[in-house]
Amino acid sequence: MGLLPEGTFTTLLSNMQSVDEPNRKKLAVMEQKGDWNGIAEFAQKNIAADQTNADWWVVAGYAYSQLKRFDRAAECFGEAVRLSPDEIGNWNLLAQAYRSLGQPERAIRTLDNALRVNQDSPMTYFLLGESFNDLKRADRAVTYYQQAVQRDPQFVEAIYQLGAAYARLGRKADFEATVQRLRELNPEAAKRLVAASQQAQ
Repeated sequence: MGLLPEGTFTTLLSNMQSVDEPNRKKLAVMEQKGDWNGIAEFAQKNIAADQTNADWWVVAGYAYSQLKRFDRAAECFGEAVRLSPDEIGNWNLLAQAYRSLGQPERAIRTLDNALRVNQDSPMTYFLLGESFNDLKRADRAVTYYQQAVQRDPQFVEAIYQLGAAYARLGRKADFEATVQRLRELNPEAAKRLVAASQQAQ
């Protein structure tokens, strides 16, 4: 899924209250082997036993996204959102699945709904920026990247994409300021941004 909205699979598991420790360990072992088919099947067995457990829908969705079965991933994340509408991470994962399906407008609608639930997640604003970027709307993307960085000043990927959007809009002073900010946090990313903007000229 490219940049996965909620970090690594291990991080995702550690935040799940309704997946018990033995099952987490089992999933972690399968992840180390790269057995995403096995994880998807294991999640489906647990869903069959309890269809109201949003966490297992997320596990299944994550596994399908790793298998590039984004339509199936979106179905699973959609079910997780229905069961746990207050969990912002599930909205972000659903939106990213729609982006992976080439449906940025649907991702934007999903993220707009997510903001009604929680306006504090930097990732939600970042994904809105990415979705408008998919639509070649750098003017709109900038606003959301700015919101993401405002909420998380260390969010390197958001700063990078903000700089790239400034470059596309010809906002040189803003671009230079963003490159400088990136140099302090991640010099390698700053180099990549400068090189990418030079290639695009």
